[in-house]
Amino acid sequence: MSTETTASVSTHILDTSIGKPAESVAISLSARAGLEGEWTALGGSATDVDGRCKDLPALPEGTTHVRLDFETETYFFHKHSSDQQAEAQQDAPRVRDSGAFFPEVTITFAVTPGEHYHVPLLLNPFGYSVYRGS
Repeated sequence: MSTETTASVSTHILDTSIGKPAESVAISLSARAGLEGEWTALGGSATDVDGRCKDLPALPEGTTHVRLDFETETYFFHKHSSDQQAEAQQDAPRVRDSGAFFPEVTITFAVTPGEHYHVPLLLNPFGYSVYRGS
């Protein structure tokens, strides 16, 4: 939750290749104060069954930039294993890759104290999109 002196961050992931939330994706959160500040790892979490990560650590006072690191390769590796049976029953082309083109996705953005930043990640094995949500 944001305060007058801090911002807050939340995120969720939608796997657009299947039209469903991406569950169990590890996410780490880092922050810095100012353009020249050192990045400080604050901790992390993982997405739930709805693709949401609701328990990211609070941002320290003075944070101006935030970095979210999404570990996507492990998600796609496990997803590929479970998708093999489903793909065999469909006419769609089979995924030839057990991982992802992007083994991780890093999003860095600026924050202002007192505001909440919801950063959704729209993900598929060969691309992604991100935006500031509400």
